[in-house]
Amino acid sequence: MIDLSEKQVITEEDLKNISHKETLQLAEQVIITPLARDLINTRSLEIIRKRRGKKITRLAIAADHGGYEMKEDLKKYLEELGIDYQDFGSYDTKAVDYPDYAFIVASNVSQGNFSLGIIIDGAGIGSCMAANKIPGIRAAMANTVALARNSREHNDANVLTLGGKAITFELMREIVKVWLETTITEERHLNRVAKIIDIEKKFLRK
Repeated sequence: MIDLSEKQVITEEDLKNISHKETLQLAEQVIITPLARDLINTRSLEIIRKRRGKKITRLAIAADHGGYEMKEDLKKYLEELGIDYQDFGSYDTKAVDYPDYAFIVASNVSQGNFSLGIIIDGAGIGSCMAANKIPGIRAAMANTVALARNSREHNDANVLTLGGKAITFELMREIVKVWLETTITEERHLNRVAKIIDIEKKFLRK
C-alpha cells in the first residue's frame, strides 16, 4: 500500500510512477483532480480513505481596523474552544489596508503553515476577494450559519471571511463553530472542488 494520506490534493503527477492495481491510502477529504481520477481508473488503482479523528485545527487569523474588535472576541472564543491560533494583526483600530492582512492569512494557508484561516474586515467581501487571488485558496464570505456550513460541506473552503460591521459577535461565534466543525465528505462535492482546482491550474504561470 502506498500512503499518500498527507496530501490534500492528488494530481496526475503524484500517480505517474505508481503501478497498475496498486492500493493507495488517501486522506478522508483529499481532493483528486480529474486527470488523476482518470489515471486511477485506467490503472485500476484501489483507494482506501484514511479516517481521521476529530482534530484541533490551528488557525491563522487577521483583521483590518473594521474587524479588529471582532477579531479580539474571536480570539477569546477560540481559546474557549481550545483551538490554537496565530494572530497576524492588525492590533488596534488604526486604519490599515485589508488586502495586506488577507494576503498574510491566505499565503500562510496556501503554503501549508496553517490548515485554515479566518479574516475579518468591515463587510467581509474585500478580504474574500483578495484571499482568493492566492493559489490554493478557497475563501468564502459567510454572514449566516447556513452559508458557513455550505462553504465547508460543498466547497471545502479553507479561509472564512467575516464582516465585523455586518454581523453580531454572537452570530460570529455561531458561524465560526459550524465552519470549524463541518467537513466535506461526499464524493460529488470533492469532484466539484477538484474542478475548481483544475480551473486555477490553467491560469497559473509556469
